[in-house]
Amino acid sequence: MILEKFSDIYQRAAARKGGETQLEAALCRIKTTRELLAVPDHRWLSEMTRKIFQCGIVWKVVNKKWDNFEQVFWGFDIEKLLMMPDELWEKKAQDPGIIRYWPKVATIKYNAQMIYQANLDGGFSKLIAEWPGEDITALWQYLKKNGKRLGGNTGAYSLRAVGKDTFLLTHDVEAYLRNHHLIDGGIQTQRTFAAAQQIFQEWQRQSGRPLAHISQIVAFSMGE
Repeated sequence: MILEKFSDIYQRAAARKGGETQLEAALCRIKTTRELLAVPDHRWLSEMTRKIFQCGIVWKVVNKKWDNFEQVFWGFDIEKLLMMPDELWEKKAQDPGIIRYWPKVATIKYNAQMIYQANLDGGFSKLIAEWPGEDITALWQYLKKNGKRLGGNTGAYSLRAVGKDTFLLTHDVEAYLRNHHLIDGGIQTQRTFAAAQQIFQEWQRQSGRPLAHISQIVAFSMGE
């Protein structure tokens, strides 16, 4: 395996974005460990739910209705949601202000339970904040195993949206890895996760940048 130098990837991405200033401006903000520890539970659940609903449809459709989601589900208050009887869940799933799709609405309760259980074990925000970047794909797998509909890129997108440093295996990143013969199997396999983790850690060693920024720069070097 011959790994391209990250500095070369960066220069190509900068050229495609119109310069280094424009490239740097396009990079997301990553929260510090202290900031992540302060994220309340309902914000994790809200963002997980948003990403679940965005999966497979145009994101702006979900975003346009998100204030309604927040209102219907009480700001994603974990304890209130877990106290709801089944008939109230069914009623809320039919609210015309949200996207009425029961299989995705049902994930809210499952993922609220995951967060609640993690709090009994020490705290969900603490779990996320202190999860090491050198094993970030294991955090994706934790969310998939313990939550609902958080596999694929959904869990990772949720983490990124709240501010946890993680790379993403987007279509552009996957295309880069395949075009450079760095992966050759399924994108969601343990083998691919291990290879990607190793590759991103090497680029991080070279650049000193967050995993999320490296991921974005690789994507910008490939596509729009």
